[in-house]
Amino acid sequence: MALNTSAETPLPVGEVSRLIGGWIDRLGAVWVEGQITQLSRRPGAGVVFLTLRDPSYDISVSVTCYRQVFDAVADVVTEGARVVVLAKPEWYAPRGQLSLRAAEIRPVGVGELLARLEQLKKALAAEGLFAPERKKPLPFLPQLVGLVCGRASAAERDVLENARHRWPAVRFEVRNVAVQGVHAVPQVVQAVKELDELGDVDVIIVARGGGSVEDLLPFSDEQLVRAVAACRTPVVSAIGHEPDTPLLDYVADLRASTPTDAAKKVVPDVGEEYERVQQLRHRARRCVEALVEREERGLAHALARPSIEDPHRMIDERADHVASLVERSRRTVGHLLDRADSELTHTHARVVALSPAATLKRGYAVLQKAGGHVVRDPGEVTADEPLRARVSEGEFSVRVDAEPMHRVGE
Repeated sequence: MALNTSAETPLPVGEVSRLIGGWIDRLGAVWVEGQITQLSRRPGAGVVFLTLRDPSYDISVSVTCYRQVFDAVADVVTEGARVVVLAKPEWYAPRGQLSLRAAEIRPVGVGELLARLEQLKKALAAEGLFAPERKKPLPFLPQLVGLVCGRASAAERDVLENARHRWPAVRFEVRNVAVQGVHAVPQVVQAVKELDELGDVDVIIVARGGGSVEDLLPFSDEQLVRAVAACRTPVVSAIGHEPDTPLLDYVADLRASTPTDAAKKVVPDVGEEYERVQQLRHRARRCVEALVEREERGLAHALARPSIEDPHRMIDERADHVASLVERSRRTVGHLLDRADSELTHTHARVVALSPAATLKRGYAVLQKAGGHVVRDPGEVTADEPLRARVSEGEFSVRVDAEPMHRVGE
């Protein structure tokens, strides 16, 4: 429960320590799992002192137990071992220190560890952290490779030597960390995050040599798996040997069977690439030569065609045909014109024969009144009416006689 205190009514340190001890006493006994980082067994002492640490976080707590409690598991429990402890939290008021009083210690066996890892694997897979679509492709030629490995380890030597032998220009950004023990997980996680934040790093390799199941447990830690899943940079897992499969292998973008295999998969071989370039150049040259030869054959075939070999031949043939058609057209038009001329001459003769002028030339005359009206009937004129007579060679004036007029046939 919260205490009512203020700057004017503070609690003494002893009272605060006593209250904390009371709250901790009410917690009761609990089962705690962790990894033993320090073990002190003084000869003749009846109490054994341990430090129990969380492998995933930088948190530890002191544990004490009677010698007979520890002697029951002394043959199988050493520093670095994982244990499950039934302990009662205790508060040492004079120093303000929390510790656990262990009543029972049980080592965590390999079978139990593997069962827990399988459960964790299923849980992480259900979240989609191992999904293939999350895998990022590795760059073809990385300029800077991040390497997380143990200091002066065989894994570091294998990766560096094989990579530089394959591609001498490759550069490395190395982070040396603990690869087993209680400090492995936080150091590896921190190194991966640092390399991921470097913009120049193209790919990250996490490498470690072989070891027992317990030695490789840090690379199956949930915190490390989630850190790798959150990386923007492709991560290659190269842990142990071929049979070893920590959870890091499933979340990494590429799994390498060994550190040497990681170097081969991340960095191309300069000799192989040079040979591949030469092969591609030869192949390209052959393709171009085949294309040129095919086009040359096509061009020669086209030049051998009559239309290309003697291009004027067709024009000459067509010219003769056109000349024949022109001559034929001229003859046809000439015949048409001659016939039309004959018909025109005949028609002209008929028109001339039937024209009033021809009639006048035969001695006839046309009488017209003063207004130009042609006289056709004697009844149209009166006595002494002046008329104009039109003959073949001209015209003259006449006057109507006073005698009675008669029509033709009366």
